[in-house]
Amino acid sequence: MRYVVLIAYEPGHWDGADEAVRQEYFDAHRAFEEYVQQHGRRLSSGALSDADLATTIRRDGSSDVVTDGPFVELTEQIGGYYDVELPDLDAAIAAAKLLPRAYTLEIRSVVGVEGYESL
Repeated sequence: MRYVVLIAYEPGHWDGADEAVRQEYFDAHRAFEEYVQQHGRRLSSGALSDADLATTIRRDGSSDVVTDGPFVELTEQIGGYYDVELPDLDAAIAAAKLLPRAYTLEIRSVVGVEGYESL
């Protein structure tokens, strides 16, 4: 099964973290990646820029409105993701639990859309 693990955190948390806390985060991410490597595979992953640097496209009838910044005010923001293949949801949960406890994590299975094939 393919899962995307979305990582949410409070803005500014990383900037205020000392070296010891940052090392704990790095160690937790390495533990996650090692677990995934042993039980499946990582397809991609990445850190995302802060939400205040986002561009939002809002659909208003037949026109599109492009604005800077997030669509809504958030106390947490999505800051990164992992796209992984693991045997089942239990394995995805076990892997996600290895990530830093300060994160809020959302696991979603990737589904195909009948009649649509990506390029």
